[in-house]
Order: sequence, then structure tokens, then C-alpha cells
Amino acid sequence: MLIKEYRICMPLTTEEYRVGQLYTISKHSHQESEKGEGVEVVKNEPHEDPIHGPGQFTEKRVHLSSKLPSWARAVTPRIFYITEKAWNYYPYTITADSHCLQCSFLPKFSIYIETKYEDNCGDSENIFHSDKILGDHEVSFLDIAFDEIPERYYRSLEDPRFFSSAKTGRGPLREGWRQHTKPIMCSYKLVSVKFEVWGLQTRVEQFVHKVIRDILLIGHRQAFAWVDEWCGMTMEEVRRYEQETQEATNELIGLVAPAISVSEVGQPTATHSAPASAPSTPLSDEAPEFLAPPKTRPRKKSAPETLTLPALRERAGAE
Repeated sequence: MLIKEYRICMPLTTEEYRVGQLYTISKHSHQESEKGEGVEVVKNEPHEDPIHGPGQFTEKRVHLSSKLPSWARAVTPRIFYITEKAWNYYPYTITADSHCLQCSFLPKFSIYIETKYEDNCGDSENIFHSDKILGDHEVSFLDIAFDEIPERYYRSLEDPRFFSSAKTGRGPLREGWRQHTKPIMCSYKLVSVKFEVWGLQTRVEQFVHKVIRDILLIGHRQAFAWVDEWCGMTMEEVRRYEQETQEATNELIGLVAPAISVSEVGQPTATHSAPASAPSTPLSDEAPEFLAPPKTRPRKKSAPETLTLPALRERAGAE
């Protein structure tokens, strides 16, 4: 098992990011979905934990077959998805005892994520106090403005170095912004990747961590770049947007959307808890060196720069 802690600062408060996170996950999931593939929401319902209090439980299947790189498609079945179970007790989102991310055909592969959010610049030490950590683990600060992301996911309108929020007046972000920006918050993510296959474990776990690092950067950049879209929304409004976007996404990929309850808290079905993951992003087309085929096949064109939901935006404007 390879364990790393990622710290991602944002020019927001934790209360603001609570709404921004839900909005970003919903919009990004819709953008990354297409006919037959995307994010299938199996459950999305209130859940109360005896320790962490009221929260939200989600179970999703992220269908990825066509989005896998060519080297991975060669060794995976046509029907491939990742099951994600998450218990969100914001500002704490802690994984359950069972792994929150599992592949449909690789029982020996799993990802375990524990997340905490605080209003600081990432200077809280030993924030997790986890007995699951054996010895020291690597801590990586991810800079949403100056750390590189894969070129095909770069959007100039989502670049924090150039983006300026009309509603909040925040941005663009300059060198050293974490030391002088107010407000500021930090997402602390403890990520454990396990791939129990002899001979491949270390390389695959390192590769998956690289993919997760890119996913976290892209998701947090978008949350800030889209701030003028979600700023001012209440939790009830963002939950409604989440439901409407989910219905549009499921219609796009040919699935029936389950109902989302906003106001009522149901009885707990378990006493475990787990985190909401970062937005689902297609895996990199770059294979690790030990699996890389000859690079003769042209790259797939990237997705359009923006994808809007006209009906949802018109409805939101009317309200």
C-alpha cells in the first residue's frame, strides 16, 4: 500500500467550498459523460452518523471503458467501472472500513481516501491522527495556480493565474499567493492506494497516485474558476442543481436517476463514514513505462472547452 497526503489550498472559506464542491462535482460529471458512459448515481441520500452527525451518503459507478488509455483497454473487459461509496460529513469526510473505490474486475485494487477541510494555508500537522498510517508518509502541497496539469485538460478560462471573479473580486493568483491571500482554506486528503499483484504493486500504485494528483488539481481549479456560477447558492439550491444535473447526465448516458432527498435525514444504515471523492476525470493516456506500447496511434481530441446545461441555467435564472 502506498499512502500520500495531499494538501490543496483554495482562496475560499470552508463554508463557501461546501457549496462549490457539490456544484463542481455535478457539472464536471456531466461534462465528462457521453452516451453509454459517465457517472451512474446508484444512491444519494441523507445519512446520520452517531459520531459525525448528519451527512450525505452517495454510491456511484463511474463507467470508464472508452476513457481508459489504450494500454489499459487492452487488458480490461469492455464493461469497466469504478464503484465509489462516500459518506460526507462536511467539513470532515472520512472513508468507511470497506474501501470506497473499487474496480469492477480487480478485487485486489482499491483506493481509500480520508478528507478534512480547514480554514488555513495547509499548516496543520498530523491532522488525521490515523492508526492506519504506519510510519511517516509523504506530504505534497498542490498549487492550483502553478502546478502543471495534463495539457489536454488545460482551459485558459479555468487558469487561476488569469481568472478574476466578478462576484468575489478574488484572483488572479500570483506567485506566493498562499502566504498572503485571504480568505484561504485547505483540503487535506490522505490517499491510500493498494494493488496486491506481485511484481506490479509498486509501479501501479505510483501511477495511480499520479492520476489522483491530476484529478485533485483539475477539480480544485474548476471549483475556483466556476465560483461566479455557484457563489450565493444555498445548500438547498445546490442540492436541487445536483439532482437536475444528475437527471440530465443519466438521460445522456441512458440511465434512470434515483431521487435525492434534500431536507430529511434518514436512519443510518451503518456506523461507518467515508469521504466524497474529487470529480471523476478520465485516466491519463500516458502508460507507465513498464506498460507503454509504441506510440503510433494519434491522440484522441480533447473535450470541448465548455459544456452548458441551457435548461438548468434558464430555470436557475428564472428563480
